[in-house]
Amino acid sequence: MQVDMQSEPPIVVCLGSLNMDMCVDVSDAPVAGETVMAHALRYSPGGKGANQAVACARQGARVRMVGSVGADAHGLALLDSLQADGIDTLAVETNPHQPTGVAMVLVEASGQNRIVVAGGANQAFRWNATGLAPVLRGAYALVLQLESPVQEVLKAAQWARASGCLVVLNPSPVPEVVPGALWALVDLLVLNESEALALCGLDVGASHDAAVQAIRHFQQWGIRRVVLTLGGAGAIAADGDAVTYHPAARVDVVDTTAAGDTFLGALVAAWTRGLPFADCVHQGMTAASLCVQTAGAQTSIPSRAQTEVALTAPHWQNL
Repeated sequence: MQVDMQSEPPIVVCLGSLNMDMCVDVSDAPVAGETVMAHALRYSPGGKGANQAVACARQGARVRMVGSVGADAHGLALLDSLQADGIDTLAVETNPHQPTGVAMVLVEASGQNRIVVAGGANQAFRWNATGLAPVLRGAYALVLQLESPVQEVLKAAQWARASGCLVVLNPSPVPEVVPGALWALVDLLVLNESEALALCGLDVGASHDAAVQAIRHFQQWGIRRVVLTLGGAGAIAADGDAVTYHPAARVDVVDTTAAGDTFLGALVAAWTRGLPFADCVHQGMTAASLCVQTAGAQTSIPSRAQTEVALTAPHWQNL
């Protein structure tokens, strides 16, 4: 799809989960049977779909959100939060029979987190072609993850391909079964170490060679662009045959919640502006480095202006 740089920003559609995050700060996560006292409890808007929508919007894209919330206070709060970032929520349904999704986020002093999600209305979402296909009209990209039912994600990807819309997939969390037909519809795959291990059986954090091997594995499924995020070790990205390694900036980590979603949103927003793919990955790395320095999910996602101030000269290396 050609981008008219003189027109208003391209549209990105994000289909996925909307959760209210219940974040609990602890020194260390409890082991089995142990009780620990928390330092703080915070409620904040979250959900991978909503986080990625916010990240895209704050990085300059026009965003439409597709998903489902319950008819409760959490649902209203999540919609208000998205709208405050200028996100179109007309395609977010309110389900009177299911509660809004909730994520229980345990954040250790090291910044590492452990998350348990009660999907609620997210798991009841169903793609309605008549009502939702128009949402894709004129869109540059459809961003998907797997906190919504995977068959509905597949239907959305099929409609996106038919509409001439690029498909971006973050396969998180990895379900027991992923429809094989989904992979051939994906234009950009963004995943972390644990997701790569679950999908192809390779420990991509072991070495760059292992990561490149995993990337080639996914490309055999018909996916041209693949990005493996490696936490504090950076990211490895492929655009066809070209593979680049992007080291992470050295920062003081407070909370890694939404770092992956921030990375993806900044990458996609840069991609819609027509930047070279390696530059898009660099934008994602910079935004994620800012995200982990602040607690919370959407509260930690930086703006495009903040990201560009923090940008350093690209220093990736070809593999």
